[in-house]
Amino acid sequence: MYSGTANLDLSKLEKDGSEYIEKAEDYSPQIEDVPSSFPPGTDPYNWPIWKPSYWKLINLIPVVFHACMATFTASIIPAYKDIAQGLGVPLQKASYLISLQIAVLGGSPLSGNRCPNRTVSPTYASMAACRALTAFSISSAAAIRSALVAVIFFKGERGRYMGIWILMVTLGVPVGPLYFGFAVNHTGYRWVFWVLAITNGVQFILYIIFGPETRYVGGSTVDSSADFKNQYLSFRRIDPTPLTFSEFIHPLTMAKYPGVTIPAVVYAMVFLFGSVLITVEVPQLLQGKFGLNAEHLGLQFLGVMVGTVLGEQIGSPMSDYRINRRALHVTKAPEPGFRLWLSYPGIILTIADVIVFLVCTQKAPDGHWVVSPIVDTAVAAFGNQLVTTVMVTYAIDGHPDDAGSVGVFITSVRQAWGSIGPFWFPDMFANVGIAASSGLSSALILACSLLPTITVHLVGRKWR
Repeated sequence: MYSGTANLDLSKLEKDGSEYIEKAEDYSPQIEDVPSSFPPGTDPYNWPIWKPSYWKLINLIPVVFHACMATFTASIIPAYKDIAQGLGVPLQKASYLISLQIAVLGGSPLSGNRCPNRTVSPTYASMAACRALTAFSISSAAAIRSALVAVIFFKGERGRYMGIWILMVTLGVPVGPLYFGFAVNHTGYRWVFWVLAITNGVQFILYIIFGPETRYVGGSTVDSSADFKNQYLSFRRIDPTPLTFSEFIHPLTMAKYPGVTIPAVVYAMVFLFGSVLITVEVPQLLQGKFGLNAEHLGLQFLGVMVGTVLGEQIGSPMSDYRINRRALHVTKAPEPGFRLWLSYPGIILTIADVIVFLVCTQKAPDGHWVVSPIVDTAVAAFGNQLVTTVMVTYAIDGHPDDAGSVGVFITSVRQAWGSIGPFWFPDMFANVGIAASSGLSSALILACSLLPTITVHLVGRKWR
């Protein structure tokens, strides 16, 4: 990817670069991204004028669908009780199947950076092993998503399209249990795994049809007149740089940049309470209290779905709007920190509504369902989505040339912290109390999310 005010040698462009010339003149250097001086069909920044109108979005569809499927495996949440009974394990141990998946999804993108599952598992151990293998196999969406957005969309568009990916990742968690709550109730929990396997086959076909190659190395001698062949039919090595072990651990080196590490920590803590707590722990908190079956349990995720979608509708457009509007009033590229203003209401909403969710859950009468906890999950999901979009886009804006590694690092931090939550949440509820746990939850978000965000806002410019 090429950033900064480009020094273009237009004399080197061939006749078929006329569309590129017009496009380059349309982009303000204040936004930093200017098409390169390479043939129009190779670098995605130089795709013809008609392509960005719909082709880039089509190119994004397989990736966001893949990302949704990675978290869609949360579909087994309504089946915790059935799995526990079928495999002869406690309900809490059945929930660890999700924790295992979260953990593997966080670590395995390191091997993807840019295997089939056996659907019949007679024991808990074999099912856990298959869940881990599935998570490893499908985790590549976490490795390629930020890099894809960075190389085909300009800075003023990144918030919107990064938000689409983030929205699908987040929606995979509540949509899966909502759909499969009905399936579990009528056909049994094993059909969840069959449908997920079929869906992964469908997305494989989608990748073949709608997934052209977007990786481009500057100075490439690839013939731009054979775009279709190069993007769809050519199986070759794109980057001649030798593959070394350091490539696999390179995303972890992003930890040395405070402008990446702090947003990752901020996001991880909000994600833990604004997403994991209000989804993974729903069976333990609400199913027994209200006497819900799998179908009813799936419906409890409607609040998370509504809050996530509404949060994305505000977060991504407003983030890009602020950057683009700022660019009109300054003589240089606007600071990525200008996006951070939108994260404050997201953090505050998450704190407030996690408190209300836990208090309302404890005070609700046993055996009598009330809607207030579901409304609270919607508002918490809204806040989580605001923080997610802003923090991920901010970190990538600071290191656009290594967007893939930034995305993998943030995902690893988020998944690592999110995966251990279900192991200590039950002890927290048992020893502290459900309502009283809101104090610990809010203190952690305040210390690890709100205060670090203020720090990044004040001194983040010095770290880049």
